[in-house]
Amino acid sequence: MRLGAHPFTLRQLQYAVAVAEKLSFSRAAERCHVSQPSLSTQVAQLEAALGTRLFERDRRQVLRTAAGEALLERARAILREVDDLVDLAQRAADPLAGTIRLGVLPTLSPYLVSAIRPALRRAFPRLTLRWVEDKTAVLVARLSAGELDGVLLALEADTGDLEHEVIGFDPFVLAGPTGHRLMTRSGPATRRELDGENVLLLDDGHCFREQALEVCAAARSQELEFRATSLPTLAQMVADGAGVTLLPQLAVATEVKRARLSVRPFADPAPGRTIALAWRRRSPLGPALTRLATAAREAKTGLLPVPPQGRRRP
Repeated sequence: MRLGAHPFTLRQLQYAVAVAEKLSFSRAAERCHVSQPSLSTQVAQLEAALGTRLFERDRRQVLRTAAGEALLERARAILREVDDLVDLAQRAADPLAGTIRLGVLPTLSPYLVSAIRPALRRAFPRLTLRWVEDKTAVLVARLSAGELDGVLLALEADTGDLEHEVIGFDPFVLAGPTGHRLMTRSGPATRRELDGENVLLLDDGHCFREQALEVCAAARSQELEFRATSLPTLAQMVADGAGVTLLPQLAVATEVKRARLSVRPFADPAPGRTIALAWRRRSPLGPALTRLATAAREAKTGLLPVPPQGRRRP
């Protein structure tokens, strides 16, 4: 650990990161609420202290240098750690008072958040939850950037190196229009029944699409060219006769009523997704988020206990 004074300040790192994100000294100055000459001077002093140029500048554009890319990424990490330090100090008395920012998947938000919100409100009356809905890749990126404190997601997706607490298992069901030959059969559905069937799935970017694709690939079913942008659209297209689909059990009560679908559960081991609350490693909110996940797991959500390891992936 360096015992003497450091040759640059956190404010200078903040200014440099703002320039890197905006690729404009004037816009970075506006974001940081300082004058452009002041910001430019501070960035120049940082470059002098580091002994390398972070940016190439001319009258038309600002570019990050090759050396600057690595240094600026490290600067972002340092600023995130400082934010975590300040957050830890502020929350020392009661980490579950104040605001926690949580991301949630579009295929979870309408069905799970409304189910767990009352339980979380009763358990943590001084806590305010701010929800952000987006796809897995975007949420994980925002979590890594420190813009979110935690994310509700499916562990079967690529989530990177995150801490997590499992909330429950969401099995998939086979859904189709009333009267479809697969819907008139009795008993649980099998993957073999999907062989050669036209299956409608969500658009690219949804992790639920990737999980459903694994089932369809194993069953040698055929994906239709049209891809739905949301589960309600998917359910309505299937109800209109476009084909069959897979739905997460969490969505069944809402979407079957809205679109008048028929559903069949899958025979064991049923495909599905493992729902968890995830957060950055070493986050000061880790213990608080673990308590949040426990309260969510104990709420009446419709999720099942996590099945044996062999049944966790579709």
